[in-house]
Amino acid sequence: MKVSIITVVYNGAEHIRDCMDSVVRQTYPDIEYIVVDGKSTDGTVDIIQSYGTKVARFVSEPDKGLYDAMNKGIGMATGDVIGLLNADDFYRHSRVIEHMVALFERTGSDAVYGDMLYVDRYDTNKLKRYWRSGWYSNNAFKWGWMPGHLSFFAKRSLYERFGLFRLDMKSAADYELMLRFIHKNKAKLAYMDEVTIVMRAGGISNSSLKNRLRANREDQLAWELNGLKPYFFTLWLKPLRKIKQYVSKPPEIDLQ
Repeated sequence: MKVSIITVVYNGAEHIRDCMDSVVRQTYPDIEYIVVDGKSTDGTVDIIQSYGTKVARFVSEPDKGLYDAMNKGIGMATGDVIGLLNADDFYRHSRVIEHMVALFERTGSDAVYGDMLYVDRYDTNKLKRYWRSGWYSNNAFKWGWMPGHLSFFAKRSLYERFGLFRLDMKSAADYELMLRFIHKNKAKLAYMDEVTIVMRAGGISNSSLKNRLRANREDQLAWELNGLKPYFFTLWLKPLRKIKQYVSKPPEIDLQ
């Protein structure tokens, strides 16, 4: 099973080495690493090029934002499975892809997802949040559930059948895509019960009440665009479920 990992970046020289190192150190042998740069001006391109043939495909050109860049990368991917890893983030250990592929092969699933850690932007030993996705059940999206987007590995065939990220969805593009794949089109899921991704804290959707209200409107639109109807409490339960993430502690790394 060939795996395409896509990193999108714009002026990410500060942290992109951590990201790229975590990819090239993976033990799984059949990885196609794709990097999509938005025409950076801070030395990011030089860093990417220093990895030589460890990067299978690289493009540096202006884009229309994060999800447009992701769509470009998906369009270039030739792997059976596609994973996304942003330039500020990194895999928790070197066997993440190996474990993920084993789960695909064992379950015959369309997509695999895991857990994520949010850490301080400058001190990655300081834990901010532990996102334990947990097991999926039917209608889980109606109860505010969603997996962490970057922990989500999907077969390329899902993108081919059901489409890419919608650029008109802004910050909810990842939510809309997973709602479309999983809830609407019933993609078969498998849960990788371990932390796969470490993310530097950032995101804007929950940073203020104004941004939360805007995110709620975009989440509502995601349901409407797919001809779906959530429960009356779904879109408020979604952010409330995150409260537990600030008090939960992640397990120790298990490489078995």
